[in-house]
Amino acid sequence: MKPIAQIKAPINFEMELFEKKFRLSMSSKVALLNRITHYVVNRKGKQMRPMFVFLVSKMVSGGEVNDRTYRGASVIELIHTATLVHDDVVDDSNRRRGFFSINALWKNKIAVLVGDYLLSKGLLLSIDNNDFDLLKIISVAVREMSEGELLQIEKARKLDITEEIYYDIIRQKTATLIAACCSLGAASVKPDSKHVERMRKFGELIGMAFQIKDDLFDYGEEKIGKPTGIDIKEQKMTLPLIYTLNHASEKDRRWLINSVKNHNKDSKRVKEVIQFVKNSGGLEYAVAKMKEFQQEAFHKLKSYPDSPYKQSLELMMNYVIDRKK
Repeated sequence: MKPIAQIKAPINFEMELFEKKFRLSMSSKVALLNRITHYVVNRKGKQMRPMFVFLVSKMVSGGEVNDRTYRGASVIELIHTATLVHDDVVDDSNRRRGFFSINALWKNKIAVLVGDYLLSKGLLLSIDNNDFDLLKIISVAVREMSEGELLQIEKARKLDITEEIYYDIIRQKTATLIAACCSLGAASVKPDSKHVERMRKFGELIGMAFQIKDDLFDYGEEKIGKPTGIDIKEQKMTLPLIYTLNHASEKDRRWLINSVKNHNKDSKRVKEVIQFVKNSGGLEYAVAKMKEFQQEAFHKLKSYPDSPYKQSLELMMNYVIDRKK
């Protein structure tokens, strides 16, 4: 059994029903929009975010989900999809999950409008059902994701990222959405309980480990969703590179910064940077940090009784740092 199938096993029924509800939540009277959203739905990823919503909801309540849980999962997936569509426009990317991105097929203007449409659909789904507590969780996540992206762009210009700033960026950019999934799962069945904040923190820790794993892919040989060295080419500061810069001699540091700033399109130079980071222990340091976040997340689940849902969340934590793409 593949890891994802194993993780999904206790919530198979919920995930199938969610798929149907999610398709309905995207529908529009505009034929072009329906064509595009149909394309989006059929090229879905691993759907880790809704899985977090259902697993957490069932773990904190002893196996309960309700309509709020389904709506929450749909809203998260709508907003996540909207951010991916917009991301592809921002990054000028033509591929997404191995398929053409929306902006590659329908151009930027339509892609931006589709992203806006999905975002508004998500917000309205909460408002129409008076799920204001869930809407607040999601709106905070969207605000933080935007701030994180902008902070990253601002810092990439100067390349003056410390480890602390890096954690701030990934907390906002990546971890905040997984944190929202987990707190939303808890809030849908146990509103105003201590579970909501505890699960938010749990999701944030997994999100941090998830992003560091993503950074490590930039230095790997395996075929994944993005090409090796792409973060260096885009001047994104990753944890292995930050560690290397902080521990390099002044001469090497100047060479590294010059390489990332002025020679990031030169494949040979990018390979040299990757090799230098590997030789400096940057990867080992990042792996150790990733495992620290993972262990902290494990600790957050300790107080919950054993259940298939808790086991799946523990499997998910291992999957996050062991995955190959």
